[in-house]
Amino acid sequence: MKRVNILTRIEQAGILAVVRGKDKATALKSSQSVIKGGIRGIEVTFTIPKAQEVIEELVEEFAEDPRIVIGAGTVLDVVTAQLAIMAGAEYIVSPSFDRETAELCNLYQIPYLPGCLTITEIQTALKAGVEIVKLFPGNAYGPSIISAIKAPFPYVNIMPTGGVNLDNMEEWLAAGAVSVGVGGSLFASAETGDFAAVTTSAREYMDKYQEIKGEQIWEELFHSEK
Repeated sequence: MKRVNILTRIEQAGILAVVRGKDKATALKSSQSVIKGGIRGIEVTFTIPKAQEVIEELVEEFAEDPRIVIGAGTVLDVVTAQLAIMAGAEYIVSPSFDRETAELCNLYQIPYLPGCLTITEIQTALKAGVEIVKLFPGNAYGPSIISAIKAPFPYVNIMPTGGVNLDNMEEWLAAGAVSVGVGGSLFASAETGDFAAVTTSAREYMDKYQEIKGEQIWEELFHSEK
């Protein structure tokens, strides 16, 4: 049930903010800023120095808000995955599939979202128990790839990451993405220390996401009544 609960929260969050930064302080402020803007999914990447400490502090800070889900990204091996899980990460994201990491996540009932780009990679991930496939890099194909993937795998849950922005997020969600990962375009202002702008950007993303989902819900209701 633990994994089901986390997967549900990832889907409800809709947007996972892919946090990077030159140091721990920047990563913490970036995460806090997007949460203030309404984004509930945080992916702390292990390109950040002391990433496990960032995860620990965020998990502690937002422990009282069940809507917020904190995970680890750029997890390249099982050792890093272990560190992340012990720090409190609720899900693990990798740029590619790693079987040992998948087995560890299964052991701890932690969702594993590996990066996949081909049908073979997706099939391998699904056979290992992966519930959500990270389509990475998403801009290598574009939203139309989702329907192509869902032809042989209609039940696969796909989260595109890489190239997702305010202009194309609606296309990705309309194509069937269960959630989206957003990084560079969301945190551009963090590089100059303008975290208020990061909050504003996060709010724009969430306003757009809620607008899109509202339209999708009404469209689904309309078709169900026909």
